[in-house]
Amino acid sequence: MLLGDLGAEVIKVENPKIGDDTRTWGPPWATNKDPNDRSTPESAYFLSINRNKKSITVNLKSPSGIDIIKDLVKQSDILVENYIPGKLDKMGLGFNELSKINPQLIYASITGYGQTGPYSNNAGYDVVIEAEAGLMYITGEEDGPPVKVGVAITGLYTHGAIMAALISRSKTNLGQRIDCSLIECQVASLANIASNYLISNQEAKRMGTSHPSIVPYQVFPTKDGFIMIGAGNDKQFKILCNIIDRDELMNDPRFATNSDRVLHRKELVSLLEERFKNETTDHWLSLLFDKEIPFGPINNIQRTFEHPQILARGMIQEVDHPKAGKIKLTGIPVKYSKEDLKIRSPPPTLGQHTREILSNLLHYTNEQIAILEENDTSDDEFESNIPRTTETFCKYTKCNT
Repeated sequence: MLLGDLGAEVIKVENPKIGDDTRTWGPPWATNKDPNDRSTPESAYFLSINRNKKSITVNLKSPSGIDIIKDLVKQSDILVENYIPGKLDKMGLGFNELSKINPQLIYASITGYGQTGPYSNNAGYDVVIEAEAGLMYITGEEDGPPVKVGVAITGLYTHGAIMAALISRSKTNLGQRIDCSLIECQVASLANIASNYLISNQEAKRMGTSHPSIVPYQVFPTKDGFIMIGAGNDKQFKILCNIIDRDELMNDPRFATNSDRVLHRKELVSLLEERFKNETTDHWLSLLFDKEIPFGPINNIQRTFEHPQILARGMIQEVDHPKAGKIKLTGIPVKYSKEDLKIRSPPPTLGQHTREILSNLLHYTNEQIAILEENDTSDDEFESNIPRTTETFCKYTKCNT
């Protein structure tokens, strides 16, 4: 999706029978625009991550299906797959085989545990890896159970790796294999928590919204809700004390520096909690606005999408879906000075572009397509890293940026 946002032509290869598993991950569903259409509607989950893509259905268990993939590879810059290591190799679709067809191909593999190591053949879902890689252990309140982080992050690492591989290819004229695993990305995301352990053998603990090395840096209850405060340095702490009319705190030797405040965390947090809960959230927001203090309310999703900044930055876009009609999607978060990035096409229906791709891109004849359609059966017995996963091909030469 990220590559598609930047202008790449993305072809999503799906199981002919049911397609990408996330098509069935509902409710919630997008209501079919035709009241007489009794077919299963599209899931909100699928719609959230499949804009700017074309869908083609291919039976990977048939020789003709393998040939279609190889024909696509000849014209593609990037292949993204997340099968268990070795599965595509057995089908003749591994990196070594496909790089012979297209030496410039960038072949990105996303797996649970990577291509090597004792766990490499294990399937992995993001939430399982969050638990195993320590991220869940540090997420949640100190005296509560561990909880999962809201969304997956591995695609962000893979996207950056692909962009770097494209730069490398521009110099060498050769593609390469990218091995990106959930577990390594999760470990990398531990950031300063990992460093605290590796440098000083300091074990982490759950701290809710607070920060292990900065105080105050957490959520505080107000009279009618909550507010997040992040006073990341001594200057900001002094400004905060002045705003909340607690100047005596900045003169207290226990709170003179950030290091002092970390040592006396409980005392300071208790004093701040007493102050913040005496007034409403809106009261504090009005006082803190434009005062060089990082702050924000705890918004629900409705208030998030009503936020003036979100609206001003175009983070809600409406597209016309062939089955669901007008739907709203999150906008593209990155802005370029020379490009106006927009959602060019809605998430596709299953196999919506199969004939278009086979005919216009691969130049198959109508007779060839008819034979393929007649023989097209499900490949849902094929084991993948995430069952019935998909491949995505990106024609980077058509990118705008």
